[in-house]
Amino acid sequence: MHLLLVGISHRTAPVDVRERLDFQARGVEGALRALAVRPSVHEAVVLSTCNRAEVYAACQTPDVARQDIVSFMSEFHGLDRTEVLPHVFESTDLDAARHLFRVASGLDSLVVGEPQILGQVKEAHAAGNAAQTVGPVLNRLFHLSFGAGKRVRTETALGSGAVSVSFAAVALAKKIFGDLKGRTVLVVGAGEMGKLTAQHMRSQGAHRVTIVSRTLARAARIAEAIGGASAAPWEALDASLSASDIVITATGASAPILTKARIERTMRSRLNRPLFIIDIAMPRDVEAAAGDIEQVFLYNIDDLRATVAENLARRASEISRAESIVAEEVDKFGGWLRSRGVIPTVVALRQRFESIRRSELQRLDFKMAALPPEARSRVDEITRLLVEKLLLTPTEQLKALADAESAGQYTEAVTRLFNLQPGSAAAQLDDEAPAAAAAQAGGAEPLSSGNVEAFAPKARGSR
Repeated sequence: MHLLLVGISHRTAPVDVRERLDFQARGVEGALRALAVRPSVHEAVVLSTCNRAEVYAACQTPDVARQDIVSFMSEFHGLDRTEVLPHVFESTDLDAARHLFRVASGLDSLVVGEPQILGQVKEAHAAGNAAQTVGPVLNRLFHLSFGAGKRVRTETALGSGAVSVSFAAVALAKKIFGDLKGRTVLVVGAGEMGKLTAQHMRSQGAHRVTIVSRTLARAARIAEAIGGASAAPWEALDASLSASDIVITATGASAPILTKARIERTMRSRLNRPLFIIDIAMPRDVEAAAGDIEQVFLYNIDDLRATVAENLARRASEISRAESIVAEEVDKFGGWLRSRGVIPTVVALRQRFESIRRSELQRLDFKMAALPPEARSRVDEITRLLVEKLLLTPTEQLKALADAESAGQYTEAVTRLFNLQPGSAAAQLDDEAPAAAAAQAGGAEPLSSGNVEAFAPKARGSR
């Protein structure tokens, strides 16, 4: 089984393409259902954020699955394949794992170290679980990615401090209020900066986020994508100003949209309740003189840039450590992935030895006929433990092979030496289902790929 990644991101596609390939807008659940019917895709998870749309799949033939996934992406979003293909990137096996681990760690983000992405990776995995499109390969992959992301956040300072103007605005709001819970936020502008700011505000616990834009439909799309936000028409700007605790402006207007006179009127309707305004537009959206109004606290982009520059410098020094952590976690996944390749042979080897053990016990059955039941049970147990001890070292050595070529050579040699038939074991491996509960003769544990995973430590404990 191979791991395959096919997707687009802020590194390969402009924002207008990413918007048209937004699975969140069209529904991740529906996307997973559509992927599940494609025979080349055995497992699937869709990771969709404002900066990426990626499909992780477990498959037997990556080339066929890649074509299938690109077709799926274009058909699901109603786009011509030629519109999607130029922006697609792909990777397989450990390269795909490394990419996901870097994503979960914030290393592949538009803003390196941004904190939201790990939660989005977890949500993508949960959605795959709910749709029953996650199997053993993607389950192991994503759980290791969570570990990589958590380690980077706890063992490095990559995620400390605000490193984007939009997130710095949120950090400033939190510094002012201490906690955004219960606060009402108004974001003026539905461009990329406004969208990011609204996302950050919502993720940091703001009670209500309202997006006002001259294009109501665009504001509504962003509000729906964020979840828990609402959109209001441009004509409702004054009413929204009056109702908000924090206002963040991020429009592309060429002149101030919030003049001193307009904010003075707003403050009268608010009965001078404090109003915090963070203007991250360039040119500025808020007239500088508005900051002179009593109980109005105005910050502009220059107030945020020094903090951003300082935090970027601090994070840059942490990147190499974060990359080392990712490499360690990729090695773990690689070891597990390689071990899956030899498990059918290990299962077949155990089956072969177990068959011989049972055959010999059956042959000697007449000699043990006079033994009491507990003694016969003990003989069965001792012979089973002997088999496990004999197989312990070859099992560990096979699973520890460092590369696929060596693994293939060794498994072929073992198969020929013991005349194994690992085909049925390979079929068991794909499902990794628990062994049948039916008891076998003599009470021995059923043989399957599932209990081979636990075989080595069990035998070691019996020494």
